[in-house]
Amino acid sequence: MPSESPPLRLGIIGTWGRGYYLKDLFHQPGGRSIITAGADVSDFALEKFREYAGPDALATADYRELLSRDLDAVIVSSPDYCHEEHAVAALEAGHHIYLEKPMAITVEGCDRIRDTARRVDRKVMIGFNLRYSPVLHKAAQMLREGAVGKIRAVWMRHFVGYGSDFYFHDWHARRDRVTSLLLQKASHDLDIMHWLAGSYASEVAAFGDRDMFGGDKPDDLTCDACDERDDCPEAQPLEDHFGLPHPRRQCAFREEIDVEDNQVLILRLASGVKASYLQCHFTPDTERNYTVIGTTGRIEIRLEKNVIRLLERPNNQSGHGDFDDGDGLVSLDEGATEGGHGGADPAVADAFLDFVRHDAPPRASSLDGRMSVAAAIAATRSIREGGVQRVAPLPT
Repeated sequence: MPSESPPLRLGIIGTWGRGYYLKDLFHQPGGRSIITAGADVSDFALEKFREYAGPDALATADYRELLSRDLDAVIVSSPDYCHEEHAVAALEAGHHIYLEKPMAITVEGCDRIRDTARRVDRKVMIGFNLRYSPVLHKAAQMLREGAVGKIRAVWMRHFVGYGSDFYFHDWHARRDRVTSLLLQKASHDLDIMHWLAGSYASEVAAFGDRDMFGGDKPDDLTCDACDERDDCPEAQPLEDHFGLPHPRRQCAFREEIDVEDNQVLILRLASGVKASYLQCHFTPDTERNYTVIGTTGRIEIRLEKNVIRLLERPNNQSGHGDFDDGDGLVSLDEGATEGGHGGADPAVADAFLDFVRHDAPPRASSLDGRMSVAAAIAATRSIREGGVQRVAPLPT
């Protein structure tokens, strides 16, 4: 690997939430990169940014001021509905970008980002950290090597046990902010579906509803001011771990909530693979469970458990399969899953730095980001308008 001195200078738009977590990956004084500029509309977020970035770092409420600085790349970790604006502006200013998923909340927004990147010759990497999960990378390698024969089906289930906490007490519960939680959450899963199957979705039919959250409570009602707080199973803590009023404290049963919390999708991929995806935001547990079925076997992946199971299809002469729970388990390298998201987060950060400095292609392209959004939006359209919907093709 060529010399990496001096470290890459990064700016970050959206220094709180996911952006605050990213500091542990990208701010490495004496290492590969440092964050020298941060932009956020929250005074508190900028205060916490200054604590780790130091007094010489730029901390500003105006992201345009950040973009005027001499930086090697910019991290865009602002809310979903800001991604298009911030990404395009950063590219126009001459910066490579690391863009958190979803790429944008419209297909047109994704296409605009990609067109801008091509025109100004800048790099875009989507924060699809699950592509860097050691478990999923191992499974993808096995599939490419023919472990299940020709892939014919992909089944995915996402149990979102923290759905209330993260998605129904703040802006995530509004269509004008996220389009659908199929973009916010399922953009990861749909991308992994495309990756494992080696093909993009071409059409989708879906059902979904608000089966748990939303209701008739006032939009300005917060958990700390609610008379029903003591008896409400969705009540948020009064304070966060900084001792401040909890940032996600809007009532989960307020009137303005208009995104679905329970969705079922069936998809046809361009290769002919049939796929399904289920997402529920009020399950008691949290798990991603992926199954890929081919002509000679199937692989099952339990992501949170760091488990891969490979079962080979017996022929008729050897009888039908009768497998025990421990059969077919695939071992992983010791220590491979250490770090956030089962080892994926440190790896995706390194991949971005390699992309910027050494032009090493990432595992997910901007096209992959665009196609996951396009599939999610087609599914959302099916839920709300009915019928089988075509996934938006690339513009000609």
